[in-house]
Amino acid sequence: MNLQELRTLIAIVETGSLVRASQVLNVTQSTVTARLKTLEDEVGQTLINRNKSGATLTAAGVRLHRYADTISDLWRQARQETSLPDGMSGVCNLACESDLWPNLGQRFFHQLKREHPEIAISVWLGSQTDVSAWLNDGKSDIAFTYRSAVRQGQGQVEMEPDNLILVSTDPNSPLRSDPTYVYVEAGEAFGRDHAIAYANTNATRISFGNATTGMEYILNSGGSAYLPSRLVQNALADTRLHKLPNAPEFKRSVFLTFNKDARAAWAWLDGILGLL
Repeated sequence: MNLQELRTLIAIVETGSLVRASQVLNVTQSTVTARLKTLEDEVGQTLINRNKSGATLTAAGVRLHRYADTISDLWRQARQETSLPDGMSGVCNLACESDLWPNLGQRFFHQLKREHPEIAISVWLGSQTDVSAWLNDGKSDIAFTYRSAVRQGQGQVEMEPDNLILVSTDPNSPLRSDPTYVYVEAGEAFGRDHAIAYANTNATRISFGNATTGMEYILNSGGSAYLPSRLVQNALADTRLHKLPNAPEFKRSVFLTFNKDARAAWAWLDGILGLL
């Protein structure tokens, strides 16, 4: 098994056809077929179903494709680290849950960029599931996440928690039974505490799975929502949003998770964290 064979499998999946895969890879269709056959012989399983409508993965192909993507990504990362520009001493692969990028991940990025110009930085933004997978697969060395669990070989530092405050586009919005209220998911603890604090109010009609999207919605359509205070700083400052007084406030834990091997080589990390 080699990278060419794995990339051929990825190309077939992405294009849905051996013919189109050969065009993308700039090789003949017979080469694509030969690579696929070699790969199938090595794993002892049929990986692709071929029919008139195109090419689809078998169950074994689905499993191998997941690893093929990871191996290909890791190879690209390895090439990046071993072919750094002159003057670069290493690379920091930073993952960050999308809601933690504004005013946290961004601050870390800019501090590291300013204080250590010899470090190359690669940034990955995604969901909690994405970030966890990137850490576990070795695509990322360090991550800002709401997830408290760590695996063997990983460590974690608890950061200052998110302060969740009730904000609205209307400074006179009611604290309870607001018809424009939007529920924004912020973890199990928030869900429990929110249910207790607002036990006697009607269920909200609209909800979002992340704070960034929830904020964009109420800014565009009007309404109120519980959002991290660091996320809404600018909107509060220019009065696009207003903090509603006397509303309950909540906390959401934030963690910096890292792979211990990478952390051991980073004498600069504590200094950067101290600047956040």
